[in-house]
Amino acid sequence: MKMKKYILLSSLALFVLLLYNCTNPKPIDDLTGTEYSKQVKTIIDNKNKQIQQWYATGMIDSVAMYFTEDCIQLPPNQPPLVGRDNLIKGWKQNIQFGKWIFDLRVQEVKASGDLATELGQYTLTFEPYENAPIPAMSDKGKYVVLWEKTEGDWKIVWDAPVSELPLPIPGSEPGSTDESSQE
Repeated sequence: MKMKKYILLSSLALFVLLLYNCTNPKPIDDLTGTEYSKQVKTIIDNKNKQIQQWYATGMIDSVAMYFTEDCIQLPPNQPPLVGRDNLIKGWKQNIQFGKWIFDLRVQEVKASGDLATELGQYTLTFEPYENAPIPAMSDKGKYVVLWEKTEGDWKIVWDAPVSELPLPIPGSEPGSTDESSQE
């Protein structure tokens, strides 16, 4: 009789444990794979929305808080911005000339442990202020960003946009003349 009671109670305990685990899934302990990457992608999507707003409103100090101290940003056709202080300095110079409007679209995130790689598409519109030395422009392309989870928060380590637009050919700008075509 004791054995039947023991088996019945053990079976009941096992059933309750299985039922609890099915209705209350535990957090993912394995910090790799598709599910983990989806979770990190959601975090990055939310951070990118905030970054877009801060760039558009010129809040560069806020943007920089999403970058590590030793970050590297590789803007197209310019020298790299190495370190958070240089990132702030470079972007504060840029925003004095106009409004920078980014649209960042995450295509894929691959995450493992405390590192994640983001692949996405971007568009950029620059609206110059009056007398700005930079003309209005638009750009589009792809980007790769390396994120690192430090002190419980995901931050950008490397940011590498790659423009899809070709550089202008010298002399092809409206109103310019190319001496080699004049005879």
